[in-house]
Amino acid sequence: MATPAQQPPQSSGGKRKGKAPYVQAKRARRCDGGGPRQLEPGLQGILITCNMNERKCVEEAYSLLNEYGDDMYGPEKFTDKEQQSSGSEGEDDDMEAALKKEVGDIKASTEMKLRRFQSVESGANNVVFIRTLGIEPEKLVHHILQDMYKTKKKKTRVILRMLPISGTCKAFLEDMKKYAETFLEPWFKAPNKGTFQIVYKSRNNSHMNREEVIKELAGIVGSLNSENKVDLTNPQYTVVVEIIKAVCCLSVVKDYMLFRKYNLQEVVKSGKDPSQLNPKQPVQGGNGKEAKLESGDKSNQHHPAEGTNNQQLVPENKELGQTKPRSETQVVNEGGAKPELESQVTERSESNENDLS
Repeated sequence: MATPAQQPPQSSGGKRKGKAPYVQAKRARRCDGGGPRQLEPGLQGILITCNMNERKCVEEAYSLLNEYGDDMYGPEKFTDKEQQSSGSEGEDDDMEAALKKEVGDIKASTEMKLRRFQSVESGANNVVFIRTLGIEPEKLVHHILQDMYKTKKKKTRVILRMLPISGTCKAFLEDMKKYAETFLEPWFKAPNKGTFQIVYKSRNNSHMNREEVIKELAGIVGSLNSENKVDLTNPQYTVVVEIIKAVCCLSVVKDYMLFRKYNLQEVVKSGKDPSQLNPKQPVQGGNGKEAKLESGDKSNQHHPAEGTNNQQLVPENKELGQTKPRSETQVVNEGGAKPELESQVTERSESNENDLS
């Protein structure tokens, strides 16, 4: 009878049972006082992609956002602290001292909520989400890219793309429809109008269909104003749809093609003019129509009757333009088979002259 009495103390002395409370307490500390620690619906911020170094990406994002944020909105201020101190003015001295002590203890936890920029776990590799408070992320990111585009000064090494996120919702089609109906009104509801394109990207999500999302969002934009039209070459607005796990991030940005799809590394490069990038823009977009254009361009490379003849006609037209009027060169450009016939005639004539000589 003595042996069963000795078994409970052996099981209670294990380390696994004592480890669980510490793990729960550690998780609670991460969530207390810091606001949302993960990407969730109802947030605004900036979605940043990097190259295999998320910690360095966060550091560069803080320095860059604070630099331009101070220029646009002034230095950061902690308004909630002033409200807490003003609320205890009418109380007694003893109560004021006790409240001040409590407020001092809570400062460390509330300070993270008051920060203008705070990193949040995005739920995907090489992706960083910076939550913003009291800032319009679209204007801030556009200001950063516009300055870098003009100065051509490289200020980051790890950050690749920087996309503003004006709102987030659940990544389900019905939820996205309800949210987009009110979200897209400031840009596309009458009397507002403009040309647009939709760029879609999904990470760690398999239940969303790309074509269905694009069709539904395009239908919502058309229902807000019938004058809104799709333009894949030079749109006024680009609707950015970024899905990560069960969260959908939405935004409407300007100059998406001019700023090289909001890529900080490409904007700094002194490349071609934006007008020269128009033929490549449909290939760089994100909706279904652009994918069809990509397949069409690849098919033209395999069919010499469509692709190679057009490339060969370019230098010939320059030479013909010096001796022949423009009307003749235009006729040659329209008919793909005529330049080949002319070249064959010239080759035969040259061979006849050689035979006669």
